[in-house]
Amino acid sequence: MKLYPYLLCAALAATAVACSDSDDNNEPAAEETSAKEVALKSAANDYVNYTVLPTYKAMADAAIEMSDLCEEIQAEFEAGTLSSSHILAAGEAWKKARKNWELSEAFLFGPAANHNIDPHIDSWPLDKNAMDNLLTQIRGGNLWSTENLGYGLLGFHAIEYMLYELSSDGNSSLTHSTNYTAEELEYMVGVANDLRDQCVLLEVCWAGDDNVSSIKLDILDEAELGYGEEYGWELANAGSAGSRFKTFQESAEEIIQGCIDIADEVGNTKIGRPHVGSSEEDKNYIESPYSLNSIEDFVDNIKSIQNSYIGTSGSSISDYIKSVNPDLDTEMRTAITDAINAISAIPEPFAKNATGSVAGNAVTVVGSDLVDVLQKVYNQLGK
Repeated sequence: MKLYPYLLCAALAATAVACSDSDDNNEPAAEETSAKEVALKSAANDYVNYTVLPTYKAMADAAIEMSDLCEEIQAEFEAGTLSSSHILAAGEAWKKARKNWELSEAFLFGPAANHNIDPHIDSWPLDKNAMDNLLTQIRGGNLWSTENLGYGLLGFHAIEYMLYELSSDGNSSLTHSTNYTAEELEYMVGVANDLRDQCVLLEVCWAGDDNVSSIKLDILDEAELGYGEEYGWELANAGSAGSRFKTFQESAEEIIQGCIDIADEVGNTKIGRPHVGSSEEDKNYIESPYSLNSIEDFVDNIKSIQNSYIGTSGSSISDYIKSVNPDLDTEMRTAITDAINAISAIPEPFAKNATGSVAGNAVTVVGSDLVDVLQKVYNQLGK
């Protein structure tokens, strides 16, 4: 993974010159704009290198592991030696990939949106009736291809459905059945490979071809995928030839808008829709119900906001906001903590607790309070 260097000393020198000129002619803002760009350039660089790229690498690595373990399940089945331990191992790899995906949802802009990777791998809720009908057709020998399946029958939740079974009472104990057919396992492996390909594609689109392993490039080559882009470089090199970002303020605004979008989705859709909805469709509009991973999904989404704003290492947007409006930085940090605590208080299974008062509190704390403070941060960046 390469780092994107920035010329801090040169930038600071430019700031000093701007300050001197401004003092002479009483024209403010030149030095302020330059200082802002210096700070936000540092934040963008460290955001890409220490938050985005490690998250996507971990997700792609886990997706490769999960795909390999699904193929192992198929091989063990054919050999007559399949046990629940094989399914449990694949389920744990699914959870690792899933966690890093949820930790990335504050940065669903760029490649995840531009290439439809988000809906391809994370459309939900799973259409259980359509899935059961598909599996019935597959068992009957009907031909299928991942290219002909809708997004609702691909991605994380299709694999989740194949690996996890809720216990009979629907509570937190999970069983890992070995009761597959050969046709079902062919489908599971095909979808697992497709999920792997998309996760690798997302990492490569941010990191660039030169900054990932040859194994991952081979995966994309085999799948005939790739766009030859390096979105991380563009975000960290605003104003340079080849970057779609003209200023580092634009880069920072893109980052915070991504945070606003996921905070709104978690509060008002992921939690809010099953909480306030009256229809059966609303009540079943639940993410990751089969693995009982819903609450962890939601918390990790807020942690993706935390990582984007505060950073995981080095400089961050928080550093800049604190320098110009320390009260807002404190308010932002508190709002993130409050959101994590409000969601964590909801018991699993979420399907049984979505309509309760604890979930209702989370809707307000995340979908209203956190969104409002993030909007203040976005507005501050424009001042």
